[in-house]
Amino acid sequence: MTDPDPDLAAVAALFADRTRAAICLALLDGRAWTANELARHAGVAASTATGHLNLLVGAGVLAEVRQGRHRYVRLSGPRYAELIEALSAAAPHPPAAPPRSLSAAGRRQALARARTCYDHLAGTLAVDLADAMTARGLLDWEGGLRLTRDGAAWLDGLGVALPAGSRRPAVRACLDWTERRAHLAGAVGAALCRHAFDAGWVTRIGSTRAVALTEAGREALGEHLGMPAGGQS
Repeated sequence: MTDPDPDLAAVAALFADRTRAAICLALLDGRAWTANELARHAGVAASTATGHLNLLVGAGVLAEVRQGRHRYVRLSGPRYAELIEALSAAAPHPPAAPPRSLSAAGRRQALARARTCYDHLAGTLAVDLADAMTARGLLDWEGGLRLTRDGAAWLDGLGVALPAGSRRPAVRACLDWTERRAHLAGAVGAALCRHAFDAGWVTRIGSTRAVALTEAGREALGEHLGMPAGGQS
């Protein structure tokens, strides 16, 4: 007797609702949100958001974090973040409506320049970072993406340590939904993102996923990777 096929339709149905899709995209920032925060983000009533959150938690897409009387939710792990980012890249992208204000236009541009994708960097900055690492022989794309010996030594020189015993791939190509080119995910992508925040190379912009490259970051990326002007600002 053969095993039944995986219920792909059930997984697809989880993301086939616009409210649930908006919630999952918001949670790509890697942080925990309350139901009320996600309701405001998705433009629905709190009770409606709670129903969707319960469904996503029950399916294992989201995990609950309780602190006192407060309930937060976050993505349950990198595999769902990677799935959501891949679906975003595969989804049709109709022409964006003109921004209603200069601040809205600025937020859109900031997200395209640099943002977090769960636990790694995305946007133009991340694609440029992957290109620079490839040009320096730190990444090898022949026959599948891998970290080279020089790449491992480079990470060690930066003081970037990878978690031991993790089943997560060391490197993985993640198709960037704004650039439509690959940026770096996996354990190395996550470790570099943590290092960038810890070293003050990037800083968050408000409460969005957008991040800004700092002056220290521009200098560091210019020094360590030869990125023009230290990459995107």
